[in-house]
Amino acid sequence: MFAINAFLLAVATLLLAVTPVTIHAPIALLEGVDLVVALAVMLVANFLLLRHTLSPLDRLVERMRTTDLLQPGQRLPESGGVEAAALVRGYNQMLDRLEAERRDSGRRALRAQEAERLRIARGLHDEVGQVLTGVLLQLDSLAVDANRRQIEETKHAVRQTLEEVRRIAQELRPEMLEHLGLVSALTELTRKFAEQSGIDLSRGFAGQLPPLSDEAEIAIYRVAQESLTNVARHAQASHVEVTLEPGPHSVVLRVVDDGRGLPGVETSANGHGGLRGMRERALLVSGALAIKRSDTGGVEVRLEVPAAAD
Repeated sequence: MFAINAFLLAVATLLLAVTPVTIHAPIALLEGVDLVVALAVMLVANFLLLRHTLSPLDRLVERMRTTDLLQPGQRLPESGGVEAAALVRGYNQMLDRLEAERRDSGRRALRAQEAERLRIARGLHDEVGQVLTGVLLQLDSLAVDANRRQIEETKHAVRQTLEEVRRIAQELRPEMLEHLGLVSALTELTRKFAEQSGIDLSRGFAGQLPPLSDEAEIAIYRVAQESLTNVARHAQASHVEVTLEPGPHSVVLRVVDDGRGLPGVETSANGHGGLRGMRERALLVSGALAIKRSDTGGVEVRLEVPAAAD
């Protein structure tokens, strides 16, 4: 700003020195008009030059208000004056650090979360499941004609509880994902979804997929799980399609339904807990998540995860 104003004052002084302009006391009318015109020109030039120099700061303030770390890569061009460009550069570098730190901390949190899920699932399966199985055996040994009806009802309730414990343990940590791989785990997930919800489901899983890291496989599974849960709870759909296909050095998951859709689905991921969780999982594995209206009027969830490095 000092350079701009110094330039304008230097130009004005030079014009006074080399032009035949004179000022008398008292000032004449024509001389006063010349001074007003010259002042107006200097002010307009000052305004235009300052606006060009400081406009990057307005963009910076607006970006600071709207930046979402779940949408990485939001950077501003380094334009304007030297100081403004330096400020924008510092802001961009700060975003680089914040996104890197968020990814690192998120990965650690995700690993801790999945480890805790595994511990709880094993506890439910090994301890609670064994206790309930023991109760069933004890009820069998107590079965007599006088109390057979009550005992059978109790055994039925215990079996239902045992199945529920197994279901919760499976949702917490799918064993098939660990032992048989992603495709088998998604096949079982979609089979159970169709069986429990009654919604017609078609699946298309490619036979050959690029290798994925453990974190990427978990992210794909959890996004598919959350997407199907949303379909069952909110979509009122009659058909849903789940596909898993190779992309350019990546793996692409798509979950498409023909339900009633979500209001403002393109922006709802910012606030909805489940959708926001999917975005966070995608971000932690450097994936790209898109949630939009499908061609059938419902919702399409598309997750693209980069393949593991060789």
